[in-house]
Amino acid sequence: MRGRRSCTVRLVEGLQIAAVLRSLPEPPLTSGGWRFPDEGSAVLVLPGVGELVLRYRPPNPTLAITGRAGGGPPKTPFQKLLAARARGPLTGVRQLKRDRVVFFEFGGEKGFVDAPPTRLIFELTGRNANLILTDEKGVIIGADRFIGPEVNRYRQVKPGLPYRPPPPYHKLDPESVGASQLAPLVGQPLARGLVRLVDGIGPNLAAELARRLGWEAARKVGEGDLERLAAAIRELAADPGEVKESGGWREETEAALRKPLLAALEQRRKTLLRRLDDAARARAEAGRAGEWQHIGDLILANAHRLQPGARELEVEDWEGGRRRIELDPARDAAANARLYYRKARRARARAERAAAQEGRVLEELAAVERQLQEVAGADLKELRRLHRELRAADRPALGLRLLSPGGFEVWVGRNSKENDLLTRAAHSGDLWFHAQGVPGSHVILRARGASPPLEDLLYAARLAAYHSRARGEKSAPVDYTRVKHVWRPRKAAPGQVLYTRAKTLFVDAERPPERDENGKKG
Repeated sequence: MRGRRSCTVRLVEGLQIAAVLRSLPEPPLTSGGWRFPDEGSAVLVLPGVGELVLRYRPPNPTLAITGRAGGGPPKTPFQKLLAARARGPLTGVRQLKRDRVVFFEFGGEKGFVDAPPTRLIFELTGRNANLILTDEKGVIIGADRFIGPEVNRYRQVKPGLPYRPPPPYHKLDPESVGASQLAPLVGQPLARGLVRLVDGIGPNLAAELARRLGWEAARKVGEGDLERLAAAIRELAADPGEVKESGGWREETEAALRKPLLAALEQRRKTLLRRLDDAARARAEAGRAGEWQHIGDLILANAHRLQPGARELEVEDWEGGRRRIELDPARDAAANARLYYRKARRARARAERAAAQEGRVLEELAAVERQLQEVAGADLKELRRLHRELRAADRPALGLRLLSPGGFEVWVGRNSKENDLLTRAAHSGDLWFHAQGVPGSHVILRARGASPPLEDLLYAARLAAYHSRARGEKSAPVDYTRVKHVWRPRKAAPGQVLYTRAKTLFVDAERPPERDENGKKG
C-alpha cells in the first residue's frame, strides 16, 4: 500500500474505495477501538493514521479517512457487538476485486474475556449496504441488517450462516486494461459501456472519465478512440479523485441531523401561525355574538307567529326595520332560539380562550423563530444534543404507554405508522403481541429478554385483542413472540410484518384495567 493521504468519498464506486484503502499504511495497524457518532456510523481509531469512518446505512454508504470524526459509545445492539468482538490489531484490509465490498481482518486480543480474531465485511452497495461481522472462518456473528429467505433465498445474512459474497462477475482490470480489450465498446455509448465492461467504474466515474477526455458521456466509441481511452482508464484507476457530490463526513452528518430539526421546528411554526389565525377568526365571530343573541330574542318574542315546518321568519326588528330569520323547520321556536343562543355562547367562549392563549402562542412563536436560527448555525455537537432532546420529547407521544400488573412497560400502537415505529424501536428481547388473523394493534411488552409471569402475558394479550377487530369476542387467539422474530418484508406497508416462533394465548377481547406509566389505573 502507498503513503497515507486524507481521502473522503461519497456515493462511492469501486476505484474510489481502492484509493481510500491505498491511503492506509501496510497492516498490521494498531487499533484504538471504536466510536459511534450515530446509529448508522462506526469510527475505527487508528493511532498515527487517522480515523476510519464506516457509514453503513443505505442508500449512500461512505468510506473515509478523517482526522477527527467524533462519536461516543455504542447506540445499537449491533454496535455493542462490534465494539466487543472486532478488537485487536487491524491485520488485513482487502477489496473484493474492484467491487464495493471491503474485508477488514482483526487479530483479536487477550483479556479478562478473550476476543478471538474476527472479520468485518463492509458492503457499500447503495440501497443494499450492510456491515457484517463474522468469525475467522466466515461464519456470521452479527450484522446491521439481517436478510432472510423472504428477501433473498440464495444469499441470507443471519447469525450462524456462512457469509456469501455477492455473485461473481467478469470485468476488465482498470489498472492494466489495454486498447484491444476495449473493442466491445466500439459503437456503444461511452459511459454505459464503461460501467458494463470495466471493473470499479460506475455512473459517476464514467462521467468523470468522459469529462477528463473532453467527450460527451453519451458519445459512441470509435475504433480510433481505444488507445486514448485505455490510457485514461489506467490514469483514473491510479487517481479517481473526488466525485462532484463531494462533502466531508462531518458536513454530511451535520446536514442529516439539521434537516429533521428544521423540519420539526418549521412544522411547529406553521401550527402556531394557524393558531394565531384561529384566534383572529374567533375575535371576528365574537363580534357577531351579540347579533346571534338578538336573533334568539326576536324568535322568542315572535314565537306565536311561527308556523310548524317554517324555514324562515320575517319579523319587525325593534332596533329598526324588518328582518328575515333562517330557521330549522324540524324545531319549534324555543329550540331555534336555543340554536342562536348556543352560537353566541360558543363564539364568546372561543374568543375568551383565544385571548387567554394568544400571548403564550406569540411567546412560543418567537422562541421557535430563535431556535430556527440557532439550528441553522449549530455545530455537530450542538445538533446531536438538540436531536436527542427532540427524540426524547417525541417519544412519550408515540403509542399508548401502560404498565402491566407486574410493572412491565407496555406499548400499544394506535395506527399502522405507530405499529411500525414501536416494533422497530423495541428491544430484540421484548415480547410482541398481535390478535391472530385480524387487523389490530402491535402490542410490545418491554421484557428485554426476561420471562414475564403469565399475568403480564395475559394482560398484553388482552390489550392486543381489545385493540383489534376481535374486540368483544370470547376466547380470541393472540400470537406472541420475541421482537427479534418479527420483521417487515421488503416493500410491505408500515405495520405489515411476518413473524416466527410464536405461541398463542386465548383471551377475552375486553379492555383490561389499564395503568399509565405512573401506575395509575385508567
